[in-house]
Amino acid sequence: MAAVPPVSFDDVREAAARLKGIVHRTPVLTSRTLNSLVGAEVFIKAENFQRVGAFKFRGAYNAAAQLPPRQLARGIAAYSSGNHAQATALAARELGTTAVILMPEDAPRSKREATAGYGAEVVTYDRYTQDRTALGHALAADRGLTLIPPYDDPHVIAGQGTAALELLEDTGPLDALVVPVGGGGLIAGSATAATALHPGIRVIGVEPEAGDDTKRSLESGTRVTVPVPRTIADGQALATPGEITFPLNQRLVDGIALVSDAEIVTAMRFAFERLKIVLEPSGATPLAALLAGRVDNPPRRIGLIASGGNIDTRRFTELLTA
Repeated sequence: MAAVPPVSFDDVREAAARLKGIVHRTPVLTSRTLNSLVGAEVFIKAENFQRVGAFKFRGAYNAAAQLPPRQLARGIAAYSSGNHAQATALAARELGTTAVILMPEDAPRSKREATAGYGAEVVTYDRYTQDRTALGHALAADRGLTLIPPYDDPHVIAGQGTAALELLEDTGPLDALVVPVGGGGLIAGSATAATALHPGIRVIGVEPEAGDDTKRSLESGTRVTVPVPRTIADGQALATPGEITFPLNQRLVDGIALVSDAEIVTAMRFAFERLKIVLEPSGATPLAALLAGRVDNPPRRIGLIASGGNIDTRRFTELLTA
């Protein structure tokens, strides 16, 4: 008997109902210039317009909202380079509880300040020498908090999948869905929704070249660990796919495209100049893959999740003028 997956399409639909009126139903953008360059009709789910500026609020709120009242009242914790940090902090505020967030010392200042601005306590660590997962679990245990992981949790994954569900409700059938990959929660949830609605759809993940752990893992058939990536795509600077997300992605994802930091910057510039939106590096990787021709045999109708836009003015200008 086949194992029952930890996240089902029903879980994604239930998350969508739970999130209704809480998250923004973000717009789907199109560009004739982009279509011409790619040779396909492209639909961009602009999660840079989501609350906290990224898709992460979907999963964090969906997970926190299902905690028993007494457990929720004791507070929640998370570890994150930035977007899940902000999302968990805001979810805690919305649900009337407190949050303690573990963030890397070199996380973008704007993300640290935004996390604190939502009312969370921020604790820092060195991402290159310390294990954030172990530190996060220890922090939660010491303070009696409930840990909400950034991706390796069924409720988080189901919440993230609502982005693709909304996209497909707005566009109708698509031939392919292109999604950024960090720990794998967004693509796992998105693939769960997309393949349930349209079984023939191709689901393609995108990673920075320096952080190709999911690509290597899918090719080897087991979770592979790479050195902590040094890439401008800080939201995708992970070393190992998630324990829960990886089996889902093994079953549902058709392939992984890799993009360079230079290609990411080109996509950020295109998004700013032609689409009139700001994308952070991690949010621009799917667009980078399309513009750089990293998606083989692009089909006629392609959905793309632009996962976030959290980047400060100084860093944005620095990258685009380098």
